[in-house]
Amino acid sequence: MPGAYLINQYSGILAAEIIPALMTYKSTYQAAGTAAPAIQGHFERLLATAIQQGDDNLAPEPSKNVIEAIIDVTFWASLRREEGRSPKISLAYLPPLLAGQPLVLEERIFLTPDVLTKLAPAVEHSSIHLGIWDEDGELYVWGTTRNIPDCCFVLEVIEPGLLVVKHRRINGFGKFINVAVLKGDEIKIIDEHSKSLPDCPAMLTSLLDYNSPTGWHDPVNVLVQLAASMRAHRHGGSLLVVPSGNDAWRDSIIHPITYPVTPAFDQLKLLMEQNPDEQGKNLWQEDVNRTVESIAGLTAVDGATIINDRLEVMAFGAKIGLSSNGLPVKQMMVTEPVIGNTAITIHPAQNGGTRHLSAAQFVFDQRDAIALVSSQDGRFTIFSWSPCEGIVHAHYVDALLL
Repeated sequence: MPGAYLINQYSGILAAEIIPALMTYKSTYQAAGTAAPAIQGHFERLLATAIQQGDDNLAPEPSKNVIEAIIDVTFWASLRREEGRSPKISLAYLPPLLAGQPLVLEERIFLTPDVLTKLAPAVEHSSIHLGIWDEDGELYVWGTTRNIPDCCFVLEVIEPGLLVVKHRRINGFGKFINVAVLKGDEIKIIDEHSKSLPDCPAMLTSLLDYNSPTGWHDPVNVLVQLAASMRAHRHGGSLLVVPSGNDAWRDSIIHPITYPVTPAFDQLKLLMEQNPDEQGKNLWQEDVNRTVESIAGLTAVDGATIINDRLEVMAFGAKIGLSSNGLPVKQMMVTEPVIGNTAITIHPAQNGGTRHLSAAQFVFDQRDAIALVSSQDGRFTIFSWSPCEGIVHAHYVDALLL
């Protein structure tokens, strides 16, 4: 479905008629042209799936030229500085009509690196986007919005030279789905088919599957929010997720535990059991966010934080040791859900420092648990046991959490 959307309203029903894209653009950022076809293909498949499912709250499909141009302009803007600060900005491709209650400028502004640099301070806060649209072969900024439809193309600047293409899920809940990560001349196109591989952890499936029915009450989605918060605090940390009703995990922890939590901290569990009405939903989500951030903060303390699958915090600052019946872990499989990646088998000591080695050992001994490990440099790994391969599987997922 290449092209822009011409939006009409008839009898209160929003309709979309596809018209050919007029814009031609020659980028000077080579990675923009290289990545654009794969990104356009993702959005084409995404919107086709959403239409088949009867979703009528859909964003327009960006053409390859539009994608290339937005990435190119944004990349060069990310390398600039305004008043000593690098821009952090999020752009969404949609017309004002699809943006709910947007802030609309009286005069549209052509999209240039200089314009983005100047406007960046206005949209630094989370969930605010600059609205981008094209007309007569030119891209322009029309205003800002907090509301975007399902499957909307979003480009976010994380740091100078580091861009992430993402979109909302089809059902609108949970963390945005990342499509591609561009860092200088390095391009990572997310492999959406990784979710269908055997032994794929539920958390990884949630990060990959734009059609997964995740919501705020889904414990898997909460773990995704915890992972994102762990990565954001940049202290590094480990979170061990153990089964409730089973204390076998204690055999892999050195005693006494530095900071046991008694009784278990169950604020997150209690929040998940609530069912707020529409009026109280925003306050409830704020409570969830604050609780998630407070638990993620515990992971910054030396040692591991332990939480069960009911989202109850059992301890933090825990030291992982060899199980009384266990053997040292000697190998693990490493993958990253990006196109072109191939699995490799390495010794866990080759994967990182003590934090990564101990997480691999814990999962090797406690095979019904998972371990989430964040490095100070932003790398994030999910450790799980692979019954199919009979090995610890380390999933690099920082490209999905940006």
